[in-house]
Amino acid sequence: MITIRNAAERGRTKIDWLDSRHSFSFGEYYDPRHMGFRDLRVINDDRVIPGAGFPMHSHRDMEIVTYVLDGALEHRDSLGNGSVIRPAEVQRMSAGTGIRHSEFNPSREHPVRFLQIWILPERAGLAPGYEQRAFDRGAALGKWLTLGAPENRGGVLTIRQDVEVATAILDRGASLTRELNPERYAWLQVARGAVELRNQRLGEGDGAAVSGEAALSIKAAEDAEVLLFDLK
Repeated sequence: MITIRNAAERGRTKIDWLDSRHSFSFGEYYDPRHMGFRDLRVINDDRVIPGAGFPMHSHRDMEIVTYVLDGALEHRDSLGNGSVIRPAEVQRMSAGTGIRHSEFNPSREHPVRFLQIWILPERAGLAPGYEQRAFDRGAALGKWLTLGAPENRGGVLTIRQDVEVATAILDRGASLTRELNPERYAWLQVARGAVELRNQRLGEGDGAAVSGEAALSIKAAEDAEVLLFDLK
């Protein structure tokens, strides 16, 4: 079964420095029909103006993955980490028993756009942690590249949950299939461009919840960048 989550129906937070679209309930946006999908709790599509950002704030018991699409994002946290994340890099912050961090657009000229993804951890009370890795975008051209996975399962990052996060970059007209365990679940998120899924067009920001399927096949209706979450 495939259920489409249309981008236009997402929640939205829009203030002077931030424009954020929420696939699932977040902050002041609450919809009991969209509280997450399996262990996937948040997908926020955030755009931050130059020189602005999120001040230091706290999280706990969450695996937080940041995927930058355009621009750059500066990160600082209470573990002493400080870095700038750019396209072709991905970050995982394990909030665990508690962590504070800030996210800031260091550019004076260009906005930053990124996906902030929250995944419930395998258990509460894990030690906080941080990981940032570069990846080869060419390795995702026309095929799936695993960005995040449990330890020893081949992800660019380690995620402390039974989930795999993959990305693919498709030229217009290209097709791609992902084999699935029909006893598991998947979520497809279109980050850029548009794809066709079972004769339905999914554009930028659209998502699809998948269950009971042995495979998922997409075709790029235009140049596209997608994320896929394989969930228990």
